[in-house]
Amino acid sequence: MNKMNIALVAGGYSGEYEVSLNSAKNIAANLNADVYNVYTLLINRDHWIYQAEHENIAVDKNDFSITIANQKVVFDLAFITVHGTPGEDGKLQGYFDMLGIPYNTCDATTSAITMNKAYTKTIVHSIKSLYTARSMQLFRKDIHDVATLAAALHFPLFVKPNNGGSSVGMSKVHNMAALPAALEKAFHEDEQILVEEFIQGREFSIGIARLNGKIIVLPPTEIISSKEFFDYEAKYTPGVTQEITPANIEPDKLIEIEAIVREVYLRLNCRGMVRVDFILQQETGYFYFIEVNTTPGQSANSLIPQQVRAMGMQVSDFYAALIEGSFGH
Repeated sequence: MNKMNIALVAGGYSGEYEVSLNSAKNIAANLNADVYNVYTLLINRDHWIYQAEHENIAVDKNDFSITIANQKVVFDLAFITVHGTPGEDGKLQGYFDMLGIPYNTCDATTSAITMNKAYTKTIVHSIKSLYTARSMQLFRKDIHDVATLAAALHFPLFVKPNNGGSSVGMSKVHNMAALPAALEKAFHEDEQILVEEFIQGREFSIGIARLNGKIIVLPPTEIISSKEFFDYEAKYTPGVTQEITPANIEPDKLIEIEAIVREVYLRLNCRGMVRVDFILQQETGYFYFIEVNTTPGQSANSLIPQQVRAMGMQVSDFYAALIEGSFGH
């Protein structure tokens, strides 16, 4: 049997470059070398390269190939593990569509929409039993009246970049005086930002994937942070956040959230693996949508690998099923 050539695409143009490299290392370690030839391709704004033993080999962007020792290598599949642009926002997906190369993630349209938090909220808004926090979308080019914002929404508020794939640029604001600095911080990351009401409750993250033709909801993780919210530092600093997988959640609530997440996946026309983050509000028991992540982190301790293991599945089998499922589009 011929081995399949897999381009493991990592890096990207955002602040999560290093996180992406960690994801790629773990994926490469879990792809069966008897079945796949795995080539990790590092991309940034200046170069797309394959690091061979003694040299960096440039990727030919005309057909997405590399040439090693005068042998041209073409790829059967691109396994995208770029967080942020251009791997999470649809740009790479559009490029691969034009070249006819299969890939493991959502398509270009879904990737672009889900990268925009405000647009995603609009699409999932009417799903049964799923709630969305009241919010306002602001654009950098407009003048922002802090008093109008404060009158329209109830404090505390979350201020966050609308297109950020990560948690960079986020603030939690308790009063009007703190709003201008928070707006400035978020606009430093993005042209448009989202200001939304803070929902008090337990935070959960749940993976979902189409495996062997079936949509499988993974066991949820509860995220308990000693910080005010799950920001970049809380995500990547050991000890700041506790992650409990599988989460201790009532059986009826688990059934409810599985149905909601399945509907989110279908309604957004997702493919491959995605992760949905949400809050279970304390007073009401309602599920509030936070965001969809279409290229979730894949380092050994990331949430999806945790959830796959909690389900009793080998991470290597999970990735193999994702690769197999990428060919039927």
